[in-house]
Amino acid sequence: MSNRLFFCHRFLFFIGMAILVVGCAKMGAPDGGWYDETPPVVLGSVPTDKSPNVNEKKIAIYFDEFIKLDNPTEKVVVSPPQINAPEFKVQGKRIVVELKDSLKANTTYTVDFSDAITDNNEGNPLGNYTYSFSTGNQIDTMEVSGYVLEAENLEPIKGMLVGLYANQADSAFVKQSMLRVSRTDSRGRFVIKGIAKGDYRIYALQDADGNYSFSQQSEKIAFTPQIITPTFKSDIRQDTIWQDSLRISDIKQVGYTHFLPDNITLCAFTEKQTGRYFLKYERKEPNNFKLFFSYGHPDLPRLRGLNFNAKDAFITETSQNLDTLTYWLRDSILIKQDTLRMEMTYENTDTLGNLKQQVDTLELVAQTSYEKRMKAQHEELKKWQKEQTKNKEHGRPFATTYPAEALEATYHVRSEMSPNEVPYIDFPAPLSVSDTAKIHLYEKIDTLWYRAQYRLGKDPVVARRYKFISDWTPEHEYSLEIDSAAFVDIYGRVSKKYKQGIKIRPLSDYGTLTIHLQGMEGKNIIYQLLNESDQVKEKVFSKTGVGAFQYIEPGTYYLRVIVDDNDNGQWDTGLYATQQQPEAVYYYPKAIECKAKWDIKETWDPTSLPLYQQKNEKLLKQKADTKQKQQSRNQERAKRLGINYNPKMGLQENLEKSKK
Repeated sequence: MSNRLFFCHRFLFFIGMAILVVGCAKMGAPDGGWYDETPPVVLGSVPTDKSPNVNEKKIAIYFDEFIKLDNPTEKVVVSPPQINAPEFKVQGKRIVVELKDSLKANTTYTVDFSDAITDNNEGNPLGNYTYSFSTGNQIDTMEVSGYVLEAENLEPIKGMLVGLYANQADSAFVKQSMLRVSRTDSRGRFVIKGIAKGDYRIYALQDADGNYSFSQQSEKIAFTPQIITPTFKSDIRQDTIWQDSLRISDIKQVGYTHFLPDNITLCAFTEKQTGRYFLKYERKEPNNFKLFFSYGHPDLPRLRGLNFNAKDAFITETSQNLDTLTYWLRDSILIKQDTLRMEMTYENTDTLGNLKQQVDTLELVAQTSYEKRMKAQHEELKKWQKEQTKNKEHGRPFATTYPAEALEATYHVRSEMSPNEVPYIDFPAPLSVSDTAKIHLYEKIDTLWYRAQYRLGKDPVVARRYKFISDWTPEHEYSLEIDSAAFVDIYGRVSKKYKQGIKIRPLSDYGTLTIHLQGMEGKNIIYQLLNESDQVKEKVFSKTGVGAFQYIEPGTYYLRVIVDDNDNGQWDTGLYATQQQPEAVYYYPKAIECKAKWDIKETWDPTSLPLYQQKNEKLLKQKADTKQKQQSRNQERAKRLGINYNPKMGLQENLEKSKK
């Protein structure tokens, strides 16, 4: 009987296992399973959170599940800032924090974990969790909050340090460590907690050296001259209780303490690097070399040849900021020389921040030696001679003289253009001849061709680029014809003949957009039309408060404006030493749909929305946090299964609703 019972039990066991395997197989269907959305829950801590009279430097925080602590040295911030880095340990369902600095008397300490704490399975972040205690009889509980954005494009900045100073002098930011600190989350939002009553200055900092102060010009910063005075008030918020994905069960009025200010907006920037240092040199091509500096200077370096005569040896090209210099060798003898040794005298910033003359010795070696270049040319000649011999044997046309190297210009001239398009030509080396008498532009009027007016000019920004500027008439045809030898470079290379037909598209292919800015009259404004990648497609300048875009291709666009205070046609950064803020940037919050033949007119007050609400979500490059990703995946799975999914409810609530 016992054997039968044993085998019966085994049989039932295997049947049960089979059912379990089948059930598991169904749960593991190709559309995947549900993702846990619930973050870890804090069960308690030792010492208790917000305890007074604490003299322990070791803290233990307990959770309802196994947790992970992501990159605590960068994400977790302790206030007051610690000279010696705290030690963080994860032990199953608890985190142990040990402070290494001595505790200050009558001081509130906060450990801001930001989003560093996640559950062990799905990585759901606890989000903005802060633990605090006081070494005195009372704990400071005031808070201030806000956002840190990139000044140039209003992109939220994640992980930036934000801190308060009780010392309101401008020098405090560069001489002292921050008093209370926090870090920004994925939305650029920060909350500084444990603040005592008083008046403060607030700053944001990408702290490169860990000293909690602005000590390097390369550190990104943000500041505001306004004084921050933390306050609070009793307030009420609405908590919505959902019956299902469509129906609201109840709306509760919940009282809470509202800490102010809660909308501080800091626009972060990196100062223009004014320290001038020689960075590097390179000679990728035998006929030119480049010198790179950290910052430009109107006095170009003086070069003295050590194994060649440098007098009149170069043609010099400079970048717009004078920080990159290109030297073209005039003489073929120097081009053939594999190594050029020279002495360079230039302005360099010393340890005190002053410009002093410095002398360096440079040795520029061509990437490809003269011997290898000659060998390659010889191989090309042999190949050409072989082809000509074969042509002669087969009675085909052949040449007896190896063709001279031509000047290979790159033409950017499209067969179909918009009325405001500017075609251009790029050249591989500086020109010695630009003969406009050999350049012809013809316009077709009715059935006859007539000469059309044009101007050929150098691009002020891109070296060796020449632009054709003309009044293109919509729906007309043009012919750009360039004779051979119209362009000759400094090495005697001659351009080939070129011809390109051009058709100007009709106005009916385009739309127009006119923006009337409120409150910006008389200011220099740069209007930028952007695509969904936040890239500038068109820009116009205006001082009247009205920006007009013509010939807009049909599509979806976005708008950014820059208040160009110094009227130099570009966005400029700030400078802390003079308390100069970066030039103001605003985003039109809505997408602009442009269609052919449409004339769109918009009136916009750029200050009507806070900066942190202006940039359209489609333009944001900041990735969604883990919880948002899991909600999106669960929502997609629910759609496949025909279940109503409400992201405002937790996963368990959604599953219970789906069963009903």
